[in-house]
Amino acid sequence: MSASTTIKTVVRTPLGATSLALVGLLVLTAVSAPLIWGAQAEAMNPAAAYALPSAEHLLGTDALGRDILARVLVSTQLTLGLALAAVVIGVVTGTVLGTAPSVLPRWAGRIISTFVNIAVAFPGLLLALFFAVIFGVGTTGAMLAIGFAMAPGYARLTQTLSAAVAGRDFIAAARVAGVSRMRVLLRHILPNIGEPLVVNATIGAGGALLAFAGLSFLGIGVQVPAYDWGRLLGEGLNRIYLNPAAALGPALAVIIAGLAFNLLGETAAAALGGRSSRRRRPLPRTALPSAPDHVQVGGDDVVLRVADLRVSFPSAEGWLTPVRGVSFTISRGEAIGVVGESGSGKSLTALAAAQLIETPGRVTAAGLDFCGTPLLTSPDRVTRGLLGTSLAMVFQDPMTSFNPTRRIGSQLAEAATEHQGLSRRDAMARAIDRLQAVRVPAAERRARQFPHEFSGGMRQRAMIAMGLMNHPRLIIADEPTTALDVTVQRQVLQLLAGVRRDTDAAILLISHDIAVVAQTCDRVLVMYAGRIVEDLPADRLHTGAQHPYTRALLDVIPELDTDRDAPLKMIPGRPPAPNAFPAGCAFADRCPLATELCRERDPELVAAGDGDDHRVACWNAVTVREGALR
Repeated sequence: MSASTTIKTVVRTPLGATSLALVGLLVLTAVSAPLIWGAQAEAMNPAAAYALPSAEHLLGTDALGRDILARVLVSTQLTLGLALAAVVIGVVTGTVLGTAPSVLPRWAGRIISTFVNIAVAFPGLLLALFFAVIFGVGTTGAMLAIGFAMAPGYARLTQTLSAAVAGRDFIAAARVAGVSRMRVLLRHILPNIGEPLVVNATIGAGGALLAFAGLSFLGIGVQVPAYDWGRLLGEGLNRIYLNPAAALGPALAVIIAGLAFNLLGETAAAALGGRSSRRRRPLPRTALPSAPDHVQVGGDDVVLRVADLRVSFPSAEGWLTPVRGVSFTISRGEAIGVVGESGSGKSLTALAAAQLIETPGRVTAAGLDFCGTPLLTSPDRVTRGLLGTSLAMVFQDPMTSFNPTRRIGSQLAEAATEHQGLSRRDAMARAIDRLQAVRVPAAERRARQFPHEFSGGMRQRAMIAMGLMNHPRLIIADEPTTALDVTVQRQVLQLLAGVRRDTDAAILLISHDIAVVAQTCDRVLVMYAGRIVEDLPADRLHTGAQHPYTRALLDVIPELDTDRDAPLKMIPGRPPAPNAFPAGCAFADRCPLATELCRERDPELVAAGDGDDHRVACWNAVTVREGALR
């Protein structure tokens, strides 16, 4: 990210704009104050010594009758200058110590690392006092003391960042090519760790300023006739009971300056960190096709329409797209199951439909409509209200979805007070009613309990009850039976089926268990490597599945008559990583029927030939049907 881009990113946030404005004001004061108020700050008037605040002297005067406010403004230059000089000393020294192990022989690097580890164990102020004794009292000694006291922290940070970069392949390639250690450091390591070092230096400027004020306040920093905020604060405290403003002025200056630098550093860290586009290739532009023929686009019965959905995340190598081109619809009262191995994109698809993909992730689609509302183009206030009232999420682990410090009833009631405007009493009554609806015994007493007092099955029931606090038209259940015993699993699935029957809500059930999906859903979507590879009615899953991956998932399910002495069946190999999707079919390396065509071209999801309600993405689907299924 360039400097101009970073500044624009910082200015876009209110906090960043405020901190940048404060730092700019401090710099302007440091430059202009000596020219404007310099003479007034040095003018002595013994007759007006220790004058109280007035229109002529807003903060009063000191022992020699000099205006305190003018001295505070003029001392900005010395205070900021010394703090920035100390930061430069600390950063340079820390960077040299932190990168030395990468350049020096191993034995020398270990000695320096041990020294840094010992120095980091001591508090920074204690190190500053130690170095102040060594370098002597005064401006130069304080500057060196604070700078060298900051160095161990920067050295540790530089060591950590350097170690992370040094293990990458391009560093190994440079060393194999015979590049010297110094060149590797200057050309490959430092450019990759420069941004966090700059951010921490910005934050460190606020700490250095406070440290300088502390040393001058103790009398071992800036000496007479020079003065900075710390020295003025010490002088003001001597008469704080007679004139509090004399101490309040320099104290506020220290607080504002320290806060400005720290806030600026934090905002810059956010701009340069995971929420920025640092050194990333732009998201590949993909032509968004019109809605495919098999995707319904109209009708009041369509609850969710997804067309060519893609979910992308930034990485050091560019943008990864773990969900690529998913299309399906869910109608009112319909139950659709999504199955596939871990990493196939099931949960990401559901989270994208629920608008829960957080920045820096990006969601694009030819169409993503919920209850007729386009989610990607509608204002946040519209989608927030719609999703909050008409969509319910049942997560895999409700223990992590409930706030452990709040009672179950109050968390359920929050949904009603937020989206329905109910009073606290009415919302709590509805929460108890919803807990009763999902068959939680003693619902009124249970509503006053905390999540840890619920069993796993009861927490899952409470999560479903939270979704029913409003009037959901779609319930997304992401692995709702994981880690539950078989009896509780059956109860939860029966509960979802009952909710669907009573409310006519659609259900999107995500599961690893294809047998469960086949028994509880109307349709099954089989996902692999971020794509739907087969879409078929659940009642034809065992007899009509045509994709080799679907057949493999069915074959690995243990049956009652399975030979217990034989090893369990498994699908050989593993799914490809999102950054290593092949050009052809992603399942080709694991498929016994794969041909050269499979490895060269990725098949489209098309009608399977046995009905419009069956789609499959496989070049050899007919072969599977005629061979394995006959």
